Amino acid sequence: MTLENMGFFGNMDVSDKIANILFFVGVFFIPFNSFSGLPFLGEYQNEAAAFFFISGFVLILLNGFKKGVSIPYRNPIFQLVLVFVAWCFICTLLNSFTVFKSYFKLTSGINRFIRQYLSLILSSIVLFLFYWNVILKMDLKQILITVRKVFLASLIVAFVYGILETLIIVFKIPSVFPILNLFDYFPFLDVKVFGDRISSVSYEVPFLAIYLITIAGWMFSYIYTSKGIMKFAPMFMVLFLTFFSGSRTGLLVIFIQLIVFLSILFYSKQYRKYALIFLSALLVILTILFVANSKTVTEEIAKKIESLNIKENLTESVSNKSRIGIQYASLQVFKEHPIVGVGFGQQTYHNRFFYPVWATTNNYEFNLFYKNQFLKSFPPGYNLYIRIMTETGIIGILIYLFIIFLIFRQLLTIIKNRKEEERVLAVVLFIGFLGLTINSLQIDTFRIYSFWIFLAILIKMSSIRYQGITEVK
Repeated sequence: MTLENMGFFGNMDVSDKIANILFFVGVFFIPFNSFSGLPFLGEYQNEAAAFFFISGFVLILLNGFKKGVSIPYRNPIFQLVLVFVAWCFICTLLNSFTVFKSYFKLTSGINRFIRQYLSLILSSIVLFLFYWNVILKMDLKQILITVRKVFLASLIVAFVYGILETLIIVFKIPSVFPILNLFDYFPFLDVKVFGDRISSVSYEVPFLAIYLITIAGWMFSYIYTSKGIMKFAPMFMVLFLTFFSGSRTGLLVIFIQLIVFLSILFYSKQYRKYALIFLSALLVILTILFVANSKTVTEEIAKKIESLNIKENLTESVSNKSRIGIQYASLQVFKEHPIVGVGFGQQTYHNRFFYPVWATTNNYEFNLFYKNQFLKSFPPGYNLYIRIMTETGIIGILIYLFIIFLIFRQLLTIIKNRKEEERVLAVVLFIGFLGLTINSLQIDTFRIYSFWIFLAILIKMSSIRYQGITEVK
């Protein structure tokens, strides 16, 4: 079913139709980053969705000179986002002396700030305004149905790819390779198989996990709105990819999302039976898999349980020692600069003096990557909240946490007080935001498209009195 057939475009002019096509194609390609990109786009170079979203914003901006560009400037959450972006600049200005002195990995502190600040503005303002101007023209039913269908379409592609990967990696069936190689003809996708975990259409497992966390609520919501046994299929596809990806974060976060969603179903007598049906079906599927290939399934389950062994992962896993070591170093920097931090994008310049011995000893990642002066890529901070604390101080983290608080307060208000159609969409956003905020404990980027798309939808759902419009002529 096309967007035209769903009656989505209505009486839109040509430029609006193109903008909406760019938006939905971008949403479809969110998980696709396994291809050779465009280096001049920096950290966006391998992300297919960025190509369409940036093009869409340019179109909206050009069209805005005639019709104006909508900006939700009266919404308190968006106002706080602007305050946060402004504070990131101010705190860097207050640290200008050290920012201009900093130099590491062939990059100056001011160069690093400019690149990181532009990335923040691109995600939180530029692309957000594109999402907003598309979402604004849709009613809530269109948002739920259309966005969900696009996510489902991308999930089906990722699922088919993931099944083929699983047959090769887990079940050791190399004869599947020729079929998998057909995906080389798919846009923005270079087929690759390595390691013992699947990453589907994404470059690495963590990116696949973020995508699955993003769409979990949307796929779970089919239980609310669809009929027949197929309403459970999207949920099972998400769980299948999560399990075989081997992502510890994905397993934990999506498990939490699933528990919260099932709890919401149990809370409603109307949907309680569906939660019981899902649990029964899950048990049947696991039983069939176990009977069909008990040894392989048992080994996979054992691996997943072992991967969640926190004590062993902290002491034996090189990657986890690196993660915790970098987070520890960031907290030491925060202790020395608690009020205004060290400046936006400046975390690594200060962290490198506080890496703990227990993290760097017998750890090749620090020698080859993180401490290597000649490798230009900077080490990740591995925790968005700690990064904000380190770079923008207590003022910055309080602003950001208040944004998160307002998001969940608004969603809970809608879930409690609005009609059924709005509650379903609010539950979807609640599950999505819940997963993304938990996942921010192990990533440090604002470049999460779904967070800003969800925020645009939430503002659309908010009271009309907050939806101010201004025009750019």
